[in-house]
Amino acid sequence: MPEPIHAVSPLATDIPAGVDVDSIVATVRESRVSAPADEQDGLTAAVNRAEDHGIDLSIVIVPDEPRHDSQLRDLATAVGAREGGTVLVLSPGQVGTFSDSISRVTLEAGQDRTYTGNHVVAADNFVDTLVEDQTPWGLLTGGLVVIVAAVAALTAAVKVRRYRARSATADQHDAQPVER
Repeated sequence: MPEPIHAVSPLATDIPAGVDVDSIVATVRESRVSAPADEQDGLTAAVNRAEDHGIDLSIVIVPDEPRHDSQLRDLATAVGAREGGTVLVLSPGQVGTFSDSISRVTLEAGQDRTYTGNHVVAADNFVDTLVEDQTPWGLLTGGLVVIVAAVAALTAAVKVRRYRARSATADQHDAQPVER
């Protein structure tokens, strides 16, 4: 049986071929958007809208399709590791995200709404997901726990009352003289 491979450090990231991370980071540092000139205004508007809601968003457009969609996530992670915040990376048909403040569940929900074929619409849809009210799972769970506890307490109270009623009936029955 072969020996298992034990990684001492994380595996290297796989960035799409021909992408210069340093150049992207420099552009993102200046304008929060690394994209072709004809998409700059629309993407900047999405970044500004996210910022209005307290989200530090950067958007990167990769002109060519990578081999794997995980390469876009790795690129988003590389940019986010240097700049922080939330990073959205879009190619013609794939998406990758990173965030140091937003849950992976929310990011992936946003990613699901980005497959539009239009980067500006995709970015707007992504921001819509980030800024819309999220399901308050903690509140729902707490409410469910309270309801279950209340039902358990009510059930226990009913059982105690029944037990006392049966005991009282049995005591009365035992206390009555038997007629013949």
